[in-house]
Amino acid sequence: MNNAKIIGTGVYVPERVVTNDEISAILGEDITEFVTQNLGIYERHIAGENESSADLAEKAAVAALNDAGISAADLDLIIVATDTGEYISPSTSVVLQNRIGAKNAGTFDTNAACAGFATAMDIASKYIRADDNYKNILVVGVYAMSKFLDWHEKKTATIFADGAGAVLLQATTEDTGLRSSKLEAYGEYFDSLGILAGGSKMPITHEVIDEGYYNKVRFAKKVPPEVNIDGWQKIVKTVVDRSGLTLDDISLFLWTQVNLSTIKVVMEAMDIEWERTHTIMGKWGYTGSACIPMVLHDAIQEGKLKRGDNMVICTSGGGVNMAALVFRY
Repeated sequence: MNNAKIIGTGVYVPERVVTNDEISAILGEDITEFVTQNLGIYERHIAGENESSADLAEKAAVAALNDAGISAADLDLIIVATDTGEYISPSTSVVLQNRIGAKNAGTFDTNAACAGFATAMDIASKYIRADDNYKNILVVGVYAMSKFLDWHEKKTATIFADGAGAVLLQATTEDTGLRSSKLEAYGEYFDSLGILAGGSKMPITHEVIDEGYYNKVRFAKKVPPEVNIDGWQKIVKTVVDRSGLTLDDISLFLWTQVNLSTIKVVMEAMDIEWERTHTIMGKWGYTGSACIPMVLHDAIQEGKLKRGDNMVICTSGGGVNMAALVFRY
């Protein structure tokens, strides 16, 4: 049976940096202490006026291909995880396929909000395991949420940022890759966070634009913090048990990079040393569906993940969608 081996990673962040001081000036209040202490964010990168999701994805994809040492023509499949797509339709993945010249690759997008990349990694790994025709799969997470921000709303302007990360998976017979996974959803919170206008339920109209609320990303309803605090612990314990491992066998735990405080609470509750995680929100803000490939790439660059190490990826996002997996690097 083939397994999916990570053979390359890549990251792209836009050039423009927005600091907490700049956002404080826009909001007319000092948000620095709250954002740094609770969210762990000091600055974030924001896409340029003429920079879109496909632009970010392309640069991360090229970086991953270069890291892996293969050409785009070698790809059999491209999966893009995003909820800030280039268009409502067609998919961002097919735009990316054209951009990088991956003429032999099929494409599709996954939208599970911020759980999208872990979901896409699960899918890609199982394609490789199930079908010998899939040798090389590119999985990209991309986020251009600044395009949907109300910069005068404190709850959202302080958190979201833009970026892209890519992982190249290759079929191998080595003992590596996906060991277990689980997808969950808490559908009762479907309308709690998101961009609720622009689809078939609420098409864009003059009235929607004039109101200016639902065409921007909003925390429309409160999700209890326990959904993540308890949910992350539960799903991680499940996938670790399914893998036949224990928490002590996991070298690195990577979490959705939305809230530093939540990560700390969960790590402490599970009695996991802080050194066994890695975070990037301090320098890159919260990049949603892109945060996992970005933090993975950064952890590898920092030497926190070595060949043969087991890692846990745990993600959650609007929906509420949740996804976790155990993966041997």
